[in-house]
Amino acid sequence: MSDLYKNIEFKEIYNNLKKLLVNSYAPYSKFHVAAAVETEDGKLFYGVNVENMSYPLTMCAERVAVFNAVTAGYKKFSRVYILSISSKPTPPCGACRQVIAEFPDNPDIIMFTGDGEYYEKKNISELLPLQFEF
Repeated sequence: MSDLYKNIEFKEIYNNLKKLLVNSYAPYSKFHVAAAVETEDGKLFYGVNVENMSYPLTMCAERVAVFNAVTAGYKKFSRVYILSISSKPTPPCGACRQVIAEFPDNPDIIMFTGDGEYYEKKNISELLPLQFEF
C-alpha cells in the first residue's frame, strides 16, 4: 500500500470518486462503489454501482465506467480506479475483471480505501491470470 496524498494525480481522482459515491444505488448491500476508467489519452469515464432487487441485474461501477468509455468510442485503457466505502482497497469482482481483461493493454487497477488514506495498485493480468479466451 502507498500513501495516497503523495500522489497528487490520484488524490484528484479519489476526490472525484468520493463525490460520485452518493450517486451509487445500493439499497440491498449498502456497499457503495464508484469507479473511473482512464483511456490511453488520459480521458476519464466514471460509473457507480446500481443494484436491483433481482440481483443478477445489478451492475458494478467498474463495468458502468467501461461501458461509458466504450459508448464514447474508447477501447484502450491505461488504468481503472475503484473506490468503495470499505476501509480496505476493493478489487473488482470476477465479472468486472473479465470485462476489463477483454480490452488490450493490461491496465493498472488502482484501488482506494474508503477513507482515502491508501491505495493499492495491481494490473488486470495479476488479478485475472487465467482470463476466459477462445
